[in-house]
Amino acid sequence: MIDRITELREQALAELRALGRVEEIEPWRIKYLGKKGAVTSILRQLGALPPDERRAVGQVANETKTLLEAQLAQKENELKEAARAQAMERERIDVTLPGRPLALGQVHPTTRVLREILDAFVIMGFQIVEGPEVEWDYYNFEALNIPKDHPARDMWDTFYVSPDGRPGEMLLRTHTSPNQVRVMEKTRPPVRVVVPGKCYRYEAIDPSHESMFYQVEGLAIGTNITFADMKGTLSAFARMLFGGERKVRFRCDYFPFVEPGVDMSIDCYVCKGAGCRLCGNTGWLEIMGAGMVHPKELERVGYDPAVYTGFAFGLGPERIAMLKYGIDDIRLFYSNDLRFLQQFR
Repeated sequence: MIDRITELREQALAELRALGRVEEIEPWRIKYLGKKGAVTSILRQLGALPPDERRAVGQVANETKTLLEAQLAQKENELKEAARAQAMERERIDVTLPGRPLALGQVHPTTRVLREILDAFVIMGFQIVEGPEVEWDYYNFEALNIPKDHPARDMWDTFYVSPDGRPGEMLLRTHTSPNQVRVMEKTRPPVRVVVPGKCYRYEAIDPSHESMFYQVEGLAIGTNITFADMKGTLSAFARMLFGGERKVRFRCDYFPFVEPGVDMSIDCYVCKGAGCRLCGNTGWLEIMGAGMVHPKELERVGYDPAVYTGFAFGLGPERIAMLKYGIDDIRLFYSNDLRFLQQFR
C-alpha cells in the first residue's frame, strides 16, 4: 500500500508541475484531493487495514495529502502571477516609442488665395476694409444704378430678410460692391481699397455655381485716374498672382455701376494660349470684371465727376483658386471633404 501511495504521489506531482493555466488547477484537485479523488480514496481504505499497517500507511497517506495541498497552493499562485504578468504585458504601453503624430490643420484653399489677392493689392497701396453681409436693398442695388425694375437684378437674385416694417428692403448681399458706396460716403478722395467678404445668391448649385462664395471688390478714386491706370494695376496684379510671363486681355462688358466696363482674362497657363480643355479652347481664362466708376456713382456720394475719376473691379477667390489649382467643381470648397482639403498644405 505504501508503494502505491508513493507512486501516486510522484504521478500527482509530475502532473501538477506540467500544468500551464489556472483553469487546469481545479480538475487536478478534483482528481487527487476531491471527495472521490485518488488520495481521499486511500484514506477511506485505512479502516480495513490491520492496526500495525494502518498506522504506517496512514502516516504516509496524510503526509502525501499535506504535500500535495501545499504544492497545489504554490502552483496556483505561480500560475495566477504568470497570468497577471501576461495581461500586463498585453496592456503595456511602450513609452520609448514616438507618439502618434497630431493631425495638423492647414489654410483652406479659398483663404490661401484670398490672402494672396489681398497681399498683391496691399503692395500696390490699397487698404483692406470690410462691410456688412446683411445689406440694405439701397446699397446692394439702388446706389449701384440697379433700380427695382432693372433687368440686371435677375443676375443677382438673392435671399431676403424682413426687418420689422420694411419687408423686401434687406437682403444677404449679392456682391461686395455695396462697399464702394459706403466707403465713398465716409471718405474723401484719394480712395484705394479692396473689400473681401462672403456673398450670397439664389443659385441652382452645380460645378460652377454656389449659393455662398467669396468676392474681392476693389476701388480706386482720385484725380486724373484713367483707363490706362486700371489696365496697368490689374495687369500687375495678374502677373503677381499667376507669374510674370502672363499676357492679359481686356474686352468690353456691361456692369451697371461702371462705364465703360470690361472683363479681364489671362492667357491659359496650361496650353500657353493654344487652346485646351481648361480654357475651352479659347486660349484665355477670365478672372475678373472691372471698369471706370460711373459718373452717377460719383455724384451720388458728393464727388465731382469733373474732378475725380476712378476704377472698380471684382473677382472671386474660388474662381482664382479653381484656375490656379485645376479644380473643376466649386462645390468642393465647402463640402468639408478632407480628401480634397488635405491636398493644399
